[in-house]
Amino acid sequence: MLPAERMSAVAFAATNCALESMTISPRTMRLARSYMDGRMPLDEFVDRTPSDGGDDLADCADAVFARTILFAERPASPSGDLAELRAIHHTLFEGIRVDAGMLRRRDTAQGAYNVRANDIAANTQAFFPAALLETGAANIASELHESRNLACLDRADFAERLAHFYDELGYLHPFAYGNAMVLRIFASRLAHSAGWDLDWHSVTGNDYRDAKRRAYTGDTSGFAHMFGSIVRPANPTRVFLISGWDQGPAH
Repeated sequence: MLPAERMSAVAFAATNCALESMTISPRTMRLARSYMDGRMPLDEFVDRTPSDGGDDLADCADAVFARTILFAERPASPSGDLAELRAIHHTLFEGIRVDAGMLRRRDTAQGAYNVRANDIAANTQAFFPAALLETGAANIASELHESRNLACLDRADFAERLAHFYDELGYLHPFAYGNAMVLRIFASRLAHSAGWDLDWHSVTGNDYRDAKRRAYTGDTSGFAHMFGSIVRPANPTRVFLISGWDQGPAH
């Protein structure tokens, strides 16, 4: 990647962690600057980043940050289905968790909102049933394929349709952890292939959580507004993970 693309990958990885309240250590940020400047190869950067985290995902911030940058340079095949989601998850969490890339086996309500109490729902089936994940994912992939992977849409229509699929995949919740981090990468790749880029720089944790809460009630307008505010025409020759970088006109 070009130096500016390495900077964009680092910035996106930092934003992706920040949106999950994951804090990157100063040491790892210094290593990242060496990588951005071209003074440290990617593999060395990843190898020198601590990968042993605790039970809390926040304890794995440095490793997930580094492996997100790894994915930017070595992305998965853009299949637009569960295989792509699993490949993203595997890259982000390989060597950190033993079940990297594996589907969750239990029903879960983690991160789902009780609308009245504005709190975590007690319903253990607030997300898609674990036993039917592959079927649910296949249905979403089929609908996405029938929608031409969101190609040839104007900005407003694209933002609205992306919000729909983002919500569907959020409800699918295929993994026991890390779903939102995976989904932001998947959405960025999908947008890039459809001719748009998503610049996550201006998205705050409060913005994201508010859109997520509204989507849980069936209102995807929060995500549609968010995507509408961060979408821009893509440069297909540049990296697709963006946070605060103008990649210039396509050429």
